[in-house]
Amino acid sequence: MAAKISAHDVLELVLDAGSFVSWDTTPVDARPNEKYRADLQKAADKSGVDESVITGVGTVRGRPVAVIACEFAFLAGSIGVAAAERIVSAIERATREGLPLLASPTSGGTRMQEGTVAFVQMVKIAAAVATHKAAHLPYLVYLRNPTTGGVFASWGSLGHITVAEPGALVGFLGPRVYEALYGEKFPDGVQTSENLYRNGVIDGVVPATRLRRLVHRALRVLIDPPTSPDVTEPAPATDIPDVPAWQSVMLSRRADRPGIRHLLRHAATEQVPLSGTGQGETEGTVLLSLARFRGAPCVLLGQDRAGQSALNTMGPAALREARRGMRLAEELQIPLVLVIDTLGAALSKEAEERGLAPEIARCISDLVTLKTPTVSVLLGQGTGGGALAFLPADRVLAAQNGWLAPLPPEGASAIVHRDTTHAPEMAAAQGIRSLDLLRDGVIDAIIPEHPDAADEPVDFSKRVGEAISRELRALTGVPESERFAARLARYRNLGLH
Repeated sequence: MAAKISAHDVLELVLDAGSFVSWDTTPVDARPNEKYRADLQKAADKSGVDESVITGVGTVRGRPVAVIACEFAFLAGSIGVAAAERIVSAIERATREGLPLLASPTSGGTRMQEGTVAFVQMVKIAAAVATHKAAHLPYLVYLRNPTTGGVFASWGSLGHITVAEPGALVGFLGPRVYEALYGEKFPDGVQTSENLYRNGVIDGVVPATRLRRLVHRALRVLIDPPTSPDVTEPAPATDIPDVPAWQSVMLSRRADRPGIRHLLRHAATEQVPLSGTGQGETEGTVLLSLARFRGAPCVLLGQDRAGQSALNTMGPAALREARRGMRLAEELQIPLVLVIDTLGAALSKEAEERGLAPEIARCISDLVTLKTPTVSVLLGQGTGGGALAFLPADRVLAAQNGWLAPLPPEGASAIVHRDTTHAPEMAAAQGIRSLDLLRDGVIDAIIPEHPDAADEPVDFSKRVGEAISRELRALTGVPESERFAARLARYRNLGLH
């Protein structure tokens, strides 16, 4: 097994050389007896630090970042009153000074020598983190091997972005304690960073040597201002051909049509992929990322055509992941960009029992009332409630062959005509194509295809990225109250003119 990464290793790997300034003072005295005092002294001699955590500030490529790092060599990184006070003081200082915060726990949890009073310290640490996040400041977490107990169940699980060391033991109840309590081993492979990533609990597994790069990319999106001029150029005028709606439907279904992954690859200038709900759910039908388009930062949330099929459509977990993205945008006060490209929401017993319809309702409600600027892009297929859940926004764009309908045209034909042969007729009658949506006020602009996105995937993706950037810059200068009122009015009056 590889050697454990020390607290000082974290500082050296992440921060600019020579930039770290310690915030630590002499630990508060929480030593109930002489034996415990002796244990603390031995731990200090062994580890080279005076408590199980070190704190301070440094820079990452010139950007100031507050850092909290546990030292496992000091009594297994356990948290007692003195360590908790040091952590909370650092979080409070980072909040006062408006600094992003990187926390890197490695710990067995509560310090047993201090008992219950140590155990409840996790509450005040969690409260400090919540206050930091309420100030719209980034909180990034890097879990090291091992991270268990109350540390994982408090400040280790509250990150806007949470990643872990490869092969790390990460879990609530340590395996040694489990075996002692229940007389059997905890199942292998469950409490690992890789398994938690697969199950949507954390965002990724990142070697310590790549942590600096990840922090840099995250801060590029989360704290750096837009890098392009504030002047917003109007979209170039383009005539959109008047073609049958059914043609758009068929083109949108091409297997080689570019989706959200092409958009990220060819149009995003920065990206930090996120994963899952953070609550043990992930589906693969949606994609969540921090990104920049031509220097304009955003949380990107979209339906991934590469992860969908007739047998694998969007379920409740995908919508809960979407709502995580909405919360991130609001907490961090950066715009939200949504991409619609879906066959529709799942139709299954499991989806019904896990609350599909209520999650669609919550997505719609959250988007209508979200305080941050929002842009929605109808990139391809837009079927049913799954599409509607990603639609409400300050500005709504559509690709030329994007479309939006309550059901696929074949489904509408089955309801009205009791067959599917009238699908082209229903597509025309229901006004689902981009030109119809623009006429009816559902969308604000059309992104052209020359003549079809699948024939020009790179140029088309760049065109979409430019359109997103243009809208984000235009919205940034609009006061929040004005934006919010306009969004509500838009949907209040839809269909009345």
